[in-house]
Amino acid sequence: MRYSLVYIITKDKEEAKVIGKLLLQSRLAACINIIDNMESMYWWEGKIEEAHEVVLIAKTKAAHVNDIINKVKSVHSYKCPCIISFSVQTGNKSYLDWIKNETASN
Repeated sequence: MRYSLVYIITKDKEEAKVIGKLLLQSRLAACINIIDNMESMYWWEGKIEEAHEVVLIAKTKAAHVNDIINKVKSVHSYKCPCIISFSVQTGNKSYLDWIKNETASN
């Protein structure tokens, strides 16, 4: 079984909670972490922008990543939301088993 962390940026904590709850209720993620008050600087439409944003990290099976991307894009307020997955190479077996048991079967 392969696992992933999905890194998602949202405009504020409320949006992160809405998206996080949606992923949990859909059993696409076993756990969501929300990290508030991140400062971002980025290129957007030809100029450098600055914003306070929120990081949402979803812990899931690798098989759910595409479904997470599609679900997040369907409700996200950004035109081009940051949704990036990272493969988990190794970890606490009992924690990884917990992720397996708390997410939907494929």
